[in-house]
Amino acid sequence: MNLKTAVDGWEHHHPMVDVIEKVEAGLLIRHRWLVAVGAVLIQMSLGAIYAWGVFTGELTDRGGEFRFSATQTQWVFSLGLASFAAMMLLSGKAMAAVGPRPVAILGGILLGGGYALAGLFGEHFWVQMLCIGVLGGAGIGLAYVVPIAVGVRWFPDRKGLMTGFAVAGFGFGALLWVQLAGDWGHMIERIGVLNTFLVYGVVFGVLVHLGGLLMTFPPEGWKPERWNPPTDEIGLEGGDEFTSRSMLSRIQFYQLWLAFVFLALGGLMLIGINKLYGQDALIASGSFTDLTAAGAAASTAYAVSFALSNGLGRIGWGFIADQFGWRRSMIAMAFTQGLLMVGFYYLGGSLVALYVFLALTGFNFGGNFALFPLATASRFGVKNLATNYGLMFSAYGVGGIAGPIMAGMFKDSGAGIGVDVWLAPFLIAGVLCLIAAGLVATCSDINSESKKAIV
Repeated sequence: MNLKTAVDGWEHHHPMVDVIEKVEAGLLIRHRWLVAVGAVLIQMSLGAIYAWGVFTGELTDRGGEFRFSATQTQWVFSLGLASFAAMMLLSGKAMAAVGPRPVAILGGILLGGGYALAGLFGEHFWVQMLCIGVLGGAGIGLAYVVPIAVGVRWFPDRKGLMTGFAVAGFGFGALLWVQLAGDWGHMIERIGVLNTFLVYGVVFGVLVHLGGLLMTFPPEGWKPERWNPPTDEIGLEGGDEFTSRSMLSRIQFYQLWLAFVFLALGGLMLIGINKLYGQDALIASGSFTDLTAAGAAASTAYAVSFALSNGLGRIGWGFIADQFGWRRSMIAMAFTQGLLMVGFYYLGGSLVALYVFLALTGFNFGGNFALFPLATASRFGVKNLATNYGLMFSAYGVGGIAGPIMAGMFKDSGAGIGVDVWLAPFLIAGVLCLIAAGLVATCSDINSESKKAIV
């Protein structure tokens, strides 16, 4: 029995087979925005990885149950990001073999199972690293590209907006999970870290499963009513379809990939250290005198400002790209992010400034996840987008390892210094974002002579 036969048999015995058949019989053709609903359900759950910062204070508490180091907490986060990016490379091939729906649902099983196992057996660092980092990250990577690849085919008339919308739930989900575990739901306080992991695992598995049922490609040749492909779209390159091998032979891929590494490094560093940096900055500025209160304020600022604006940035930059093109939008995003990262260290000491800078950097960071898939689709086509964007997204894994661990090591090496220990990480991240803007600005068009043997 091959994989395709096994999946067909699974779908036939699925308890919601009638729903699946109606979807494939034309429900989505009449109501394509249901794809967006499914995308949000999936991405909200996958955003769990950005909620990791809410757990780091409890995990690093010297008098608490776990007593992890700052570097250890960042290893869990970084391995999750690396596993996320690595599994995306397989996700595209899996979608080509069995379709998007089973890939999304399997991703939900891995994500939910990883968190549930961490809740049951996660007293030790290595268990959390394997269950949440490796297994949970793999589930995120498997499911993440599905709504993007499905969405751009259902919305060829609104590629930028739909790409942003498809991944906006990721940022909004981070806000929800942070606040439920922290200031809104007080789950960590009431039931503890491990039980919070367990509850989250069940919820993630269910939500991704439901959203995954709506993930299917439109029929071959389908297009929205009263819409015809424009002959000269901003930022598109003639509709050419590149195989992964052909894409990897183009210098433009490596320019975009390296820019993604640098932009991801800065944003993911900030996500991983938001509470640790925030409490140091608020104490140093005199805004707070109690470390616990400063940490709580920093976590709330992150959850409200960064996570919310992260989701809005995905939609906002997608909309902007539809108006001005992906390249000009990406240059603007990267350049302003570089300035903001440098300014963050010097100006982020007050609570108001912390909210402002987290909102601005979150909005820009969210733009990466609308603009890079759009750039990949625009430059290299939509036919192989799942696989091609999986390769592009490997940059996120590299940045996810380098950024948070770099910041964690600076913190551990200067634990008694206070806020000054964060100067080097912020400067490094800011400069790299400015370099990313330069890489995108010098990314040349794929001229007609180079467009050979690409399909």
